Amino acid sequence: MDIVVKGRKTEVPERFRKHVAEKLNPEKIQKLDSKVISLDVEVSKEHNPRQADRSDRVEITLHSRGPVIRAEAAAGDPYAALDLATSKLEARLRKQHDKRFTRRGNGRLSAAEVPTAVPGVAQMNGNGALATGERQDEIPTTKVGPLEVRGEGPLVVREKVHKAAPMPLDQALYQMELVGHDFYLFVDSETKRPSVVYRRHAYDYGVIQLENDPLAGSEAGGAGGALGG
Repeated sequence: MDIVVKGRKTEVPERFRKHVAEKLNPEKIQKLDSKVISLDVEVSKEHNPRQADRSDRVEITLHSRGPVIRAEAAAGDPYAALDLATSKLEARLRKQHDKRFTRRGNGRLSAAEVPTAVPGVAQMNGNGALATGERQDEIPTTKVGPLEVRGEGPLVVREKVHKAAPMPLDQALYQMELVGHDFYLFVDSETKRPSVVYRRHAYDYGVIQLENDPLAGSEAGGAGGALGG
């Protein structure tokens, strides 16, 4: 199993690289997923003084012959962030490992069964909003060309392209839980439409599908709004 450690706009010391190799024990990970091929560990640094307690971010991406599993965390130093991200990764690997055995011979889970099979997928506050545990202070907004940048910058634009085969809705929900995100983009194997599944309130889920409208004008609208409702 290959472990690749890289820094995004920051240097990664050799001492930390060795710590990553010790922390991400290949034998332990391969017991949970024998199909694992490689692990990518990306370290980034936030220079905004307001976020000193979350200045170091570590993102771990596990590539295997199965689905990609990702875990990320931020803390006041890269070692603490790595510990948090590793714990999340191992928890998701155990969840996948357990599902692989409980679902064997039983077919796929339906969308209605996912909330029962995956408890605790989202923590909500009393208003029904996703509870982050963080206080959102007023953040200044700056206009940079056609974009609005919140905070003191710098402006960071990330673009990722993923190859994926069409899949049914219940599989998209399962993949969303594995990567630990609140939404998941996919192509619906039944409708052949680009789609996104996302968390709504408590254990409810929503799905948005795009359909080409040949009569639509050049102005963008509709699908560019917020996920909700």
